[in-house]
Amino acid sequence: MTAVILCNGEFPRKDYPLYLLRTADLIVCCDSASNVRRLERRGLEPSAIVGDMDSTPESVRKRYQDRIFKVDEQDYNDLNKAFLWLRGAHPEIKDIHILGYSGGHDAHTLGNLSYLMYWEQRYSLSAAGVRVDMVSDHSTAFAISDSCELHVGEGRKVSVFPSDPTINIKSSGLKWPLDGVGYDFWFKGTLNMADSDIISFQLSRPVPVLIVLD
Repeated sequence: MTAVILCNGEFPRKDYPLYLLRTADLIVCCDSASNVRRLERRGLEPSAIVGDMDSTPESVRKRYQDRIFKVDEQDYNDLNKAFLWLRGAHPEIKDIHILGYSGGHDAHTLGNLSYLMYWEQRYSLSAAGVRVDMVSDHSTAFAISDSCELHVGEGRKVSVFPSDPTINIKSSGLKWPLDGVGYDFWFKGTLNMADSDIISFQLSRPVPVLIVLD
């Protein structure tokens, strides 16, 4: 089974993220004024609406009153609330795609992307066989925490952002190998390129690493 968490950012327009939305077994909307209406215009409905409910209009709350899950705590944003609700209510779901996480506020986008590393570190998602990514019209982002091979396609741009700048990463299949690169600044891992269909990363120790594929 697959699930989509729909945030209140830039709604997708390209085929791949829209395909993920259409084919999801569950669609979890973050609390917002527009997500549900954007779904309904495409003949879709939310399976759940999760958040502190400070943005969802009363008319929407009444229409979907059996699917409202209010979470009052304010230490984390509605994306984290929706993710934790989904993992708790539907632990059988192993593929989670997050859409609408970017657009408008760069700081918000960076914060949302950092959740991929936070969840990987805190909940050991890879070890549990749970795959979580954030997909926009421009990129796909996910976290790894161990050595791995990725089938990305030759010529694809690849950016690497470790949560710990002291980690050593070795690579194969990239135009510019990562061996010996220090990650004291984020730009050092940006916009590499795959020069084969398969790339690999060897991490010196288990540390969450954000991978962004254009």
